[in-house]
Amino acid sequence: MLVLLPPSEGKAASGAGASVDLGSLSLPELSAARERVLDALVALGSGDADHAAAVLGLSPGLRGELARNAVLRTAAALPAGELYTGVLYDALELSTLSREAHDRAERSLLVFSGLWGAVRIGDRIPPYRCSGGVKLPPLGALGTYWRGALAEVMPDVVGTGLVLDLRSTAYAALWRPSGEVAARTATVRVLHEREVGGVLKRSVVSHFNKATKGRLVRGLLEAGAKPESPAELVVALRDLKYTVEASAPAAGKPWALDVVVSEL
Repeated sequence: MLVLLPPSEGKAASGAGASVDLGSLSLPELSAARERVLDALVALGSGDADHAAAVLGLSPGLRGELARNAVLRTAAALPAGELYTGVLYDALELSTLSREAHDRAERSLLVFSGLWGAVRIGDRIPPYRCSGGVKLPPLGALGTYWRGALAEVMPDVVGTGLVLDLRSTAYAALWRPSGEVAARTATVRVLHEREVGGVLKRSVVSHFNKATKGRLVRGLLEAGAKPESPAELVVALRDLKYTVEASAPAAGKPWALDVVVSEL
């Protein structure tokens, strides 16, 4: 099973030790594409602050993030699994996984990124600011930029197994499963079910969507689950006491799983 994750805006303040070595990162076929994004982001961070903040969508209180981007090539790096600190990663709690579960995480988790394309949790990268929805001069929209490069490498990364796609919209745009890969891909939507005026109602959640997905992945890793198809994934999640609703999709489309929670 390959689990596709978004990064998080929340990141560790600094790394420790050596700076990033692009040649050491997973998916080395992306090195040239990473070089170009890195050059563009460093140049942007080293230039006019107002322009850079506008490009990156930074509020005045986040202007300090520009300094990080300016020194990306020399800044101390740390494992991606320690770098990302947002809601999903807080719920996933990689640092507290058992040794066996952490080994499974290193093999199965792939984090998509506007800067790096995609990395594994053991890849050492520095703190940065660049979402997947940015239009980065002179490269343009990063979703479009990465699509071609990732289309070349992802079939080999995916192999013949199940794909659990938990990415948000901006990062799903970097690579979309198609054909027979889509048929063995599952996406997850989290629904909150509660009683209102004596009637059960459901709503899509946002913040807790991320937390639920983090706990869901953690549960699968700790259980050593090895589903080989979306249908087997439904069974594995139900074994973990999740309420899951699913139906087989049209040909060439991913499975859409609804995970229904009553408590947030």
